[in-house]
Amino acid sequence: MAQNLAGKSAAITGAASGIGLECARHLVAAGVKTFLVDRNLDALQTGAAELGELAIPVEVDLLRPESVAQMLPRILEHTGRLDIFHANAGAYVGGPIVDGDPDAWDRMLNLNINSVFRSVHAVLRHMVGNGSGDIVITSSIAGVVPVLWEPIYTASKHALQAFVHTVRRQVAENGVRVGAVLPGPVVTPLIDDWPKAKLEEALANGSLMEAEEVAEAVIFMLTRNPKVTIRDLVILPRSLDL
Repeated sequence: MAQNLAGKSAAITGAASGIGLECARHLVAAGVKTFLVDRNLDALQTGAAELGELAIPVEVDLLRPESVAQMLPRILEHTGRLDIFHANAGAYVGGPIVDGDPDAWDRMLNLNINSVFRSVHAVLRHMVGNGSGDIVITSSIAGVVPVLWEPIYTASKHALQAFVHTVRRQVAENGVRVGAVLPGPVVTPLIDDWPKAKLEEALANGSLMEAEEVAEAVIFMLTRNPKVTIRDLVILPRSLDL
């Protein structure tokens, strides 16, 4: 039986746009007090105003450890507990490795891997102490299928999959569920640097999804009976050939 999320509290990183903002919209609609976490305060405030009083912006720069350390204390100023943490923020770099920019790789790897590890660590002790909680990580189909045109991005998502599987087993006995949603390509600012021809082709042949479809999958994960963990939920556009 699906559980009712109303009255719970959640935090989502990368919530100023794309998948994060859409997941926040779905959580607020389910009656969840939702903390929108991002470094883009203007976009956060705009999104929170649109979503209503259950949406609260929290400015955090995930690439600055001292900022991440303040995330949970700032959330707990507004609520007694955090029930759901969605580590969603990420970046994308694709293209041939021979033409790549290692500095751009470093930034992406820090955001896609290190900031996820650090932000999950920041909330995990709180959830373990409460004896319950849900952690969802936005991974990617690239976490299980090596994608030819995005080797560094693929490597970052493979790292997240290893993290999800091991942390899940460490904290399951504490009542904390850890799972990953693994979407295929989604229409978000994350793919703004796709070649125009590739993007137009993907839109034309139906090999891209909307952020709303990812949010629906996340809500499905969170509403399962607490005795059930969705470890990995892969969602793909029907026409994607992987």
